[in-house]
Amino acid sequence: MTAQLDYSFFIFHSSFFIIHYSLNRNMFYRKVEEQDILQITELYNWYILNGVESFETEPLSVEDMRRRVTDISLRFPYYVAVEEGRVEGYCYAHPWKERAAYAHTFETTIYLRPAAKRQGIGTGLMSLLISDCRQMGCRALIACITGENTSSIAFHRRLGFEQVSLFRSVGYKHGRWLDVVDMELLLW
Repeated sequence: MTAQLDYSFFIFHSSFFIIHYSLNRNMFYRKVEEQDILQITELYNWYILNGVESFETEPLSVEDMRRRVTDISLRFPYYVAVEEGRVEGYCYAHPWKERAAYAHTFETTIYLRPAAKRQGIGTGLMSLLISDCRQMGCRALIACITGENTSSIAFHRRLGFEQVSLFRSVGYKHGRWLDVVDMELLLW
């Protein structure tokens, strides 16, 4: 078995805009833009309707997602992975809790198209996100993951996150009770 090398590099246009480009694919990692919102909405709604990764039960409108993306991306890092004009995944950070003492703790969110999993796209997105959060002075990142989502738990573990909690049967979706695992990555 031979390993395929990922010849990739970062292009820094300014302190506010970063592109990561992979030479093995026509994949760009960049800050979210208005043009991405429709595809982000479609991707997220797929998980609402078909999965248990999100505990939301009703699909979002494009306008609802636009408000969310705008609010989050004005204050926190928000990245998309784009290949040939298609958003293959996205990730962002947001406040973990609203109380002032939690100001240096962010929660992370990542979603990939099902066909885009296990191709390094999530790692590329999260690497940018973790780096930005560290530069912002974030102390800890928290990932809240549905307990049965073992691939996401393993993915976060590979990134250095450690499981710090297990909440049993706290969500009910698609006719079953779901656990939630919190994973934490300390940045400094």
